[in-house]
Amino acid sequence: MINQKTPTLQRFGKYLIPHRKVIPVALGFVVVAAIMQGLAPFLIGWSIDNLIAEGNLPGLMRMLLVILAIYLTGFTATRAQILRTNWITQNVLAQLRQDIFTKLQSLPLSFFDTSSAGDLMSRLLNDVSTVNQVFGLAIAQIVGSIFSLCGIAIAMLAVNLKLGLLTNIVIPVVVIITTLFGKWARDKFRLTRQSISQLSSRIEEDLGSIREAQLFNRNQLNIENFQKLNAANRNANIQAVAITAAFLPTIDVLNTLSIAAIFAYGGYLVVTNTMTLGTVTAFLIYLQQFFQPLQILSQFYTQAQSAIAGLERIFLLLDEPSRLQDAPDAVEMPQIRGEVSFENVNFGYKLNQTVLKNISLHAQPGETIALVGATGAGKSTIINLILRFYDVTGGAVKIDGIDVRKVTQVSLRRQIGIVLQDMVLFSGTIAENIAFGSPEATPEEIIAAAKVANVHEFILTLPQGYDTQVGTRGVSLSQGQRQLISIARAVLVNPRIMILDEATSSIDTRTEELIQDAMSKLLKNRTSFVIAHRLSTVTQAHKLLVIQQGQILEQGTHAELIAQNGVYANLYSLQLGVDTAMVNN
Repeated sequence: MINQKTPTLQRFGKYLIPHRKVIPVALGFVVVAAIMQGLAPFLIGWSIDNLIAEGNLPGLMRMLLVILAIYLTGFTATRAQILRTNWITQNVLAQLRQDIFTKLQSLPLSFFDTSSAGDLMSRLLNDVSTVNQVFGLAIAQIVGSIFSLCGIAIAMLAVNLKLGLLTNIVIPVVVIITTLFGKWARDKFRLTRQSISQLSSRIEEDLGSIREAQLFNRNQLNIENFQKLNAANRNANIQAVAITAAFLPTIDVLNTLSIAAIFAYGGYLVVTNTMTLGTVTAFLIYLQQFFQPLQILSQFYTQAQSAIAGLERIFLLLDEPSRLQDAPDAVEMPQIRGEVSFENVNFGYKLNQTVLKNISLHAQPGETIALVGATGAGKSTIINLILRFYDVTGGAVKIDGIDVRKVTQVSLRRQIGIVLQDMVLFSGTIAENIAFGSPEATPEEIIAAAKVANVHEFILTLPQGYDTQVGTRGVSLSQGQRQLISIARAVLVNPRIMILDEATSSIDTRTEELIQDAMSKLLKNRTSFVIAHRLSTVTQAHKLLVIQQGQILEQGTHAELIAQNGVYANLYSLQLGVDTAMVNN
């Protein structure tokens, strides 16, 4: 956790650099507004002593026009300043959001394995929103207040040195009070940012599993868990607001005491003919103007603690190590033929943890390799290494004899297709989902891919055909229909290597036949790796690998493994409900 706010603000300030040409213009308007604000009270006081006291009505009327022009100029400059500074701030915040989203796209899969989607969304939306609320329009007021405060302080000293010094004594008092309140507020606002993140995570998780919650009657328990997090968030915000609620009255008390002191002392000076009434009047106007920016700055300081807490969380995310980087000398992967080899591969997701142990395998171009084993055996890990979602900790993964670490990730993955057991469809049309990996594809190419995947006829039955919206995650489609669309997506990519998480369980017989036929066409003349859940679907594979505890326990063709009468033969007989001896016969 970042403990000091200064580095955080300095880092945030770097986002202003691209707008360095606009900033002087905004500051120019700020200076004009500050000058106008300091000039008007002086002229009012001068008019009281030199025009009103002398009964100079024509001169007073001319002065009123001058003062009106000054206020109109100040109003125009203030408005222009607010527009300019807000334009700068909104561009900065837009860039900050872009940086967060870009960072999320570049983070390794291992980061998302241990991170909540709700927490990440909270940083992108809630934390940036908090920064926007504090630094949005407020930043224009802050810049203006700083210049106004300096201008007014100088003007008061110029009007009367003693009264000016007496008034300026309050500044260090306000600074001390603001610093103390700011420190307390910063700690509380950190809790509010953490609590809203936990709340967002819970909402994202519960809404994403609403069907399971109803199925297992967890609705009431979910409500109770949410109620606890909601209460924690409420209490954190109440504690934070309690600090600011005590802070503002404190500043108001100082303001009142200062006005009373100046009024009493100034009145005494007027009665004793030491000071004119116009000077005291001007000074009281200055004093009112003096505390206005002081209150704004003080209030901003305490409220800014919430934004600083949000920025801390944002920068912690931006500082996360990005995904696996391409080697400095990485080259484009040539057109893949489809030869895949693992050479004594070892791998672990964490230090001192071994998931794969001394894995060696070889797939010739066009071969189908089936991966068989219990959940957690390491099948998906092998797939992840082929795609280079992770780097091996020992040995090498090679495609066509080229170590995957020596080529760019983009050129590698564009030649590998994948169809998962629960393939994700995105909000949009069916055509857009099929063309997800090939956004430049023509309508004719999309239709051709759908025909290969045996889903074209189904799409034509829909009201809008290929323009039909599938809904979030494809909820409007059945599992089999989603699977066929994902196969069409892979067909369109036209990869040389295919990865399949074979998934035809819980699908009606007709759809299963369509999927099996589509897969057979998809795998033709391509090297493929199939994670096999039902062994009956991979009996024709060129090679089956039995994975157990991160090691290849058995490998061979279906007939060879049945003949060995080992682990695979036992699994096969259990799934088919027949005796191993009958299978061998």
